[in-house]
Amino acid sequence: MTDATHAIDDIEAIALLDEPARRAVYEWVVAQHRPVGRDETAAGVGISRALAAFHLDRLAEGGLLETEFRRLTGRTGPGAGRPAKLYRRADREIAVALPERRYDVAAGLLAGALEDVTGERPPAALRAAAHEMGEEVGRSAKSAAGPRPSRARRRVALVETLAERGYEPIERDGRLRLGNCPFDALVDTHRDLVCGMNLALAEGVLDGLGEQHASARIDRQPGLCCVAFDLG
Repeated sequence: MTDATHAIDDIEAIALLDEPARRAVYEWVVAQHRPVGRDETAAGVGISRALAAFHLDRLAEGGLLETEFRRLTGRTGPGAGRPAKLYRRADREIAVALPERRYDVAAGLLAGALEDVTGERPPAALRAAAHEMGEEVGRSAKSAAGPRPSRARRRVALVETLAERGYEPIERDGRLRLGNCPFDALVDTHRDLVCGMNLALAEGVLDGLGEQHASARIDRQPGLCCVAFDLG
């Protein structure tokens, strides 16, 4: 497949989200961080099952969602019923730039050069820069939360600022996981560098917020960003 074909496919995929109900379906499915069925999606978005099925299948045809079939009851054999069709976000990055830009190539070259020159992953200078940027982000979020934000408001500010920067935070059982890594294009070839940079950025955000009851650490899990927050 040529680069031009890829660009057309990406444009068509993004165009699918121009329809408000379909975009709501897509955003709801993505927010679940697990495969979901038609009935659950219809209830979650507040539309009919038929309309949910239509939008889910259009999103799957366009490459934005992937499908699988599974019996939700866990039973097998006669009488177990037909497997349900489930949907989850596709493992595909979509980007459109006109004219074409390849910032991922430049980032990969820079990352490789940093590793070769310093031997550190990530180098101390990169950790410091990431922490400083995180602090700036955290201070801005704290300022927006009010002059003396409570611990609960700082926690809300942490979640909101992570969401604004594409991390897709998921709060469960006193822990904050990140459903997306904004630097995923570099992870396969520069994992230690990217994870270390993410960790320094996360620690900087906490420091900028003045959040002393939460901490960030590396905890690699399939399908998630390498950084997790223990909320305390």
